[in-house]
Amino acid sequence: MTTTAQISSLPPQGCDACGLAKPVPRHAGPPSPRTRSIRFPQMVTTLRCSVGVLALAMGACSSTPPPPDWQMNAKGSADRATEAWLRGDSPIEAVEFARARAAVASTGRLDLVARLELLRCATHVAALDFAPCTGYDAIAQDATPLERAYARYLMGASQATDAALLPEAHRGLAGGSSAPETALAGIQDPLSSLVAAGVLLRRGQATPGVISQAVDVASAQGWRRPLLAWLKLQQQRAQAGGATNEAAILQRRIDLIAPPRSR
Repeated sequence: MTTTAQISSLPPQGCDACGLAKPVPRHAGPPSPRTRSIRFPQMVTTLRCSVGVLALAMGACSSTPPPPDWQMNAKGSADRATEAWLRGDSPIEAVEFARARAAVASTGRLDLVARLELLRCATHVAALDFAPCTGYDAIAQDATPLERAYARYLMGASQATDAALLPEAHRGLAGGSSAPETALAGIQDPLSSLVAAGVLLRRGQATPGVISQAVDVASAQGWRRPLLAWLKLQQQRAQAGGATNEAAILQRRIDLIAPPRSR
């Protein structure tokens, strides 16, 4: 990941060399119409960056004025919430997300809160949790066209005009111009890759190759929640196809990650 989006603009416009969100005046006014026309530079990675989740060490940016406190608070809590969800710790995720949301809400910016809610929805999709995105739905009427396009993408219901509003790496998935496995393989960010795989599943396009890629990505990251979800799906497919030996191997992997007594 080479860019970090600026949470205080809409949409994010890029990052400084250190990977931290660029600071803006504390009393900056609402985004201008021109600012609203700028596209998301990355999909989930942009959402993560827009709260500073992928920011580098603070010491590397000593020459840069510090961002407002709310950005730093949102960054830390959103980071911890995302990681907690991926490792399977729902209580910690709920606490940290509430803190991140409170920090972003202090700006009075509904668009930024919508983006944060979409980040949460995206991490759920990555683990095949397709429950309604109620937090975003409650403020969807105040979301920008970019956020609405991304929300439709997460639902697996992209419209023909949405592809141009999504990051380039994901336009093939939204527009259907690339084979699912090829499009997925071109996404380098691990979380973005898992979200894209989840979207493909919602659309009925999760081929065995897509599922294998998702398993490999989650395994490489050590993300227990999505790994278990994708392994169980892979096992279901194996059982349905009569591949009993493969299903047994997958069960042993599942038991290794989450022993029966802990599930």
